Amino acid sequence: MIVQMQGIDKSFSGNQVLKNVSFSVDKGEIHALMGENGAGKSTLMKILTGIHSRDNGTIEVKGKTVEYKHPKEAEFDGIAVIHQELNILPELSIAENLFLGNEKTYGKTNWLKTKEMNDETENLLAELGLTIKATEKAGNLSVGKQQIIEIAKALKTKSDIIIMDEPTAALTGREIDTLFKTIRDLQNKGVTFIYISHRMEEIFSLCQRITVLRDGELVGTKVIADTGFDEIVKMMVGRELGGRYPNYDLNPGNVKLEIQHFSREREFEDISFSVREGEIFGISGLMGAGRSELVETLFGYRKLSGGEVLLDGKKVDISNPYVAIQHGLGFISEDRKTKGLITDFSVKDNLTLPNLDGISTSSWISAKKELDLYDQLVEKLGIRTSGANQTAKSLSGGNQQKVVIAKWLWIRPKVLILDEPTRGVDVGAKKEIYTIMNELAKQGVAIIMISSELPEIIGLSSRVGIMSEGKLMNTLDREELNEEIIMHYATGGDKHVRK
Repeated sequence: MIVQMQGIDKSFSGNQVLKNVSFSVDKGEIHALMGENGAGKSTLMKILTGIHSRDNGTIEVKGKTVEYKHPKEAEFDGIAVIHQELNILPELSIAENLFLGNEKTYGKTNWLKTKEMNDETENLLAELGLTIKATEKAGNLSVGKQQIIEIAKALKTKSDIIIMDEPTAALTGREIDTLFKTIRDLQNKGVTFIYISHRMEEIFSLCQRITVLRDGELVGTKVIADTGFDEIVKMMVGRELGGRYPNYDLNPGNVKLEIQHFSREREFEDISFSVREGEIFGISGLMGAGRSELVETLFGYRKLSGGEVLLDGKKVDISNPYVAIQHGLGFISEDRKTKGLITDFSVKDNLTLPNLDGISTSSWISAKKELDLYDQLVEKLGIRTSGANQTAKSLSGGNQQKVVIAKWLWIRPKVLILDEPTRGVDVGAKKEIYTIMNELAKQGVAIIMISSELPEIIGLSSRVGIMSEGKLMNTLDREELNEEIIMHYATGGDKHVRK
């Protein structure tokens, strides 16, 4: 075994998050680590790599007992980590991000070998299917491309143990295929992977074994070939979950929102579609198709070059997010860390910020109404917190996403835009989010959903608009949907648009 952890305990402020957990990985294995959000997966890996210290237990790496005091010590031992949350420095170039702390210099001078680092960066990115200049500022990239940069950073170290925490959460099918080919090639060279993901299809396609944690305890380890989806879900949540998607019983009404000839220079062009009351309108496409840029422009984050928005048949001018909210639009960004949360604020404050009018009288916030709102939303979405004043940044990724979604529910928007709403969310929480979306649609909310998961798009949407290179290629009704036809248009197939 290349990694063996035994009897690991860990508590934070008296709250025990890992209880007697044992976990082992064989050399050259791709081993999945699964569990609901808050089950302890990321904490276990942070203990392995020296980010957190353990309270009890032992760790062996490559046959020797270790106790890393700092992640650099784990890195020197050949362990690389791709964290769930991006660690990109937006003002630096891609190459500067990749070589940060390991810059190449001429001899003992401080003169950088800039061209050599740029060339190596572009070659590495090309292996991951990304053709882009190394000098491009990292902050200009989409979340999906930033995720590929994180993957490249890990691969650059030539590590023989790579931990991947939700590495494909922002990637589309083609990019995932490229990544999986790279992982399998590295596995054939003896590299070991610990793979954390909530996407069952990925786990069963890529991994050899799977270990499941629940509530900080080890449930068990299974050989992938000897188990199935339902058994793993039951191990994770402790019960049968039922169907993955709600039964489709939506009955869309009148057109609520319409965009006409939407354009933004270099991002998308001449896009028109409508969304009806009680409808889930899906938007699909590959990374770089302009999906996120489109909905961010609709919500006022970006400036529109041309086109117009109609709400209930009347033209409206949405110049910024505040105006969008006043018109009854809500927006859940794919980037919860910078656009969805104020991470240093408490959970309570994050939940109440869009709802201040409802809990205030004459500019004074009612503490009772604020706590009532917090209690109701936390219960409705099953958000796991230690209390109202826990900071958002200390929540697990899935619980952060629930907070992002919950804060819009109280104001009951007319139109709710969700960009990758289940990114980094476990299978149980996904089902809860799907149910909430379905309930909102039944209440007449017009929902626009972007998702890179084709089963999710097909399972939830009334209709789907498919984008490619900034253009809307087609709009398909539910009965027409399948993965092949979506990918046909997403990869630039014949354009045929219906509103």
